[in-house]
Amino acid sequence: MSLLSRLTPVAVALPLLLATACGASESTSGTAAKPAAAPAAAAPSGDGGLRINTSPEQNRIRADKVDAIAAQVPEAIRAKGALTAGFNGEGAPPLVSLADDDTTLIGVETDIAHLVADVLGLKLQEENTSWENLFLAARSGKYDLVFNNVTVTEERKDIYDFATYRVDQLAWQTAANSPITKIEKAADIAGLNVSVGSGTNQEKILLEWDAQNQKAGLKAAQIQYYQKYGDVLLALKSGRVQAYLGPNPPIAYQVAVGGDSKIVGTLSGGGSLEGLIAAMTLKGNGLVKPVNEALNTLIENGKYAEVLKRWGLENEAVTESRINPPGLPRQAK
Repeated sequence: MSLLSRLTPVAVALPLLLATACGASESTSGTAAKPAAAPAAAAPSGDGGLRINTSPEQNRIRADKVDAIAAQVPEAIRAKGALTAGFNGEGAPPLVSLADDDTTLIGVETDIAHLVADVLGLKLQEENTSWENLFLAARSGKYDLVFNNVTVTEERKDIYDFATYRVDQLAWQTAANSPITKIEKAADIAGLNVSVGSGTNQEKILLEWDAQNQKAGLKAAQIQYYQKYGDVLLALKSGRVQAYLGPNPPIAYQVAVGGDSKIVGTLSGGGSLEGLIAAMTLKGNGLVKPVNEALNTLIENGKYAEVLKRWGLENEAVTESRINPPGLPRQAK
């Protein structure tokens, strides 16, 4: 199969948060080698589409080492010459997923992680694990950091440090032929069979909505949990689930390429607070500052914008990376 035949067309006209374009100035040092330029991924201008490369030959966008930032990396990490990053490869495009070889990790999260490692002058050592183990491995120090669509929360900030790099956008997905046309408030899910990922921030939001409904005397939602997104899609198609609440990027991708589902509502992953996605590392291990500075360098020199465009996520861009900003509020005990 040729590389071109593995490029999947995907519409990118779905509404997302607007973001300011990143600057193009560059101030880097070092002589890190850059691979050949990636094949043009964008479809002809004006057709509302994007081609996604799902092959293992990613030809990623790369960046140069910045000595002043690299010098801030903790000595133990610099000594091993590698940045160990955790990912959950069971995810879906365009975040983190397996390429056509069912081995190579690809997506916007891995691309950004490689860029950060480049700026820090380190090799990226990818670790593929379950969602739950991402937190355990980061907490134990097995992973230096995690790039996996992790939202900043006040509870997580007790244990981890965060350097932000995307806005957190959620979406409600239904089958294409569903009579549901809009979900924008808690009452809209009363009595529905809905699905959400266990242990996620969208689960917290869904449970809060359901609690509001029951307090108001409305029917409780029937919540179903599936470990894999593919199982959610089958449940939607069969009618076992009427709606699914999850991260917007993979849902928008699936709606565009699958044709058998639709988005009926979007909301911030932070609820009333702006949700932010961030690189996560063990609190106080000294890595968050250089990662934050690396991300801001990539935002300023335009590499960050190139990666988001490659995966059709320009509208989830941030104008700066922040360390430990206000996160989703703590849940009531």
